[in-house]
Amino acid sequence: MFKNAWVNGWLCAAVLALLVSSGDLRAGALVLQSDFGTADGAVAAMKGVAVAVSPELPIYDLTHEIPPYNVWEAALRLEQTAVYWPPGTVFVSVVDPGVGSERLSVVLKTRSGHYFVTPDNGTLTFIADSLGVDAVREIDEAVNRRKDSAQSYTFHGRDVYAFTGARLAAGQITFEQVGRDLGTAVTRIPHQAAAYESGIVLGGIPILDVQYGNVWTNIDRATFQQLGIAIGEVLSVRIFSGDAEVAALEVPYHNTFSGVPIGQPLLYLNSLDNVALALNQGSFAEHFKVSSGPGWRVELRKP
Repeated sequence: MFKNAWVNGWLCAAVLALLVSSGDLRAGALVLQSDFGTADGAVAAMKGVAVAVSPELPIYDLTHEIPPYNVWEAALRLEQTAVYWPPGTVFVSVVDPGVGSERLSVVLKTRSGHYFVTPDNGTLTFIADSLGVDAVREIDEAVNRRKDSAQSYTFHGRDVYAFTGARLAAGQITFEQVGRDLGTAVTRIPHQAAAYESGIVLGGIPILDVQYGNVWTNIDRATFQQLGIAIGEVLSVRIFSGDAEVAALEVPYHNTFSGVPIGQPLLYLNSLDNVALALNQGSFAEHFKVSSGPGWRVELRKP
C-alpha cells in the first residue's frame, strides 16, 4: 500500500510541476507525515480538515508509519522525499511527543520554495541544511487554528498543522500571515556530520535500510572520495554507538552487491548517493549488531 502511495505521489508531483510551469495551477500540494498509523481515524481527521479548507486541494501521504515519538526518523523522511516535490509544496509533519507543551509550532520556508508545517522539535534538522532556510514563522493560533478547537490540547496535527498547512497550500493565507517572524534558526538534533579529517572520513548512521539490513550513512560521495579509494580496494571500517566500538572490519568498495560472494560484506554508494554497508544477500545490521540514530557513527580509512 505504501509503495503504491509513494509512486502515485511522485507521478502527481510531476504533473503538478508541469501545470505550475504552464501557469495553470498554483503550486500547492499538501503532503502529510505522522506517527499516527492508519488503524484509527487520526489521519482521516487531518485530511477532513484540509478538504474542508479547500475541496480541490491535492493531498498526499508521505508516511504515517514513523515509529511513535521518533522525531529523528521524521526529520530523515522529510529529507529523503522533499526534493522530489515541486516548489510551493506544503509538508505537514506531526511527530510531536511534546504536544501541548511550550515547544513552538512553526512554518519553515526553504530557499527552494518548499514549506514545512511542524513542531520545532528537531523535525527540521536535515531540511534546514539541504534545502536552506529562507525564513521561519511561528503559527499564530489566534487566527490559524480550526474553529472551536481552542480547548483541544492533544491533537494539534488536526487543529493547527493540517488547518494551517491546507490554508497555506490553497493560497488562502500567505506565508507572512502564518505568524511572527522567528528569523532562520530551528531546533536541531545533534549528530555526527560527514567530514574528512586527517585521512579519516567520519559520518553518522541516520537510518537502516530496514527491509534488507543495510547500514546507511550520511557520508556523501564527495566526502568519501577524499579517501582516494578505487572500486575493488579495501577500507577499514569502525562503527560506534556513543563511545563504544561495536564493530571493526575491513571491507571492499564495490558498485553492486554482486561484487562480493554471498554472505560477504561490502561498502557501496546507495540510492541517495551516500556510503552504505551491506552483506550480499544478508543483513549487515543484524550480523554486526548495528542500529541507527543520532548516537551512531562510523569511521572509514585506508588500511
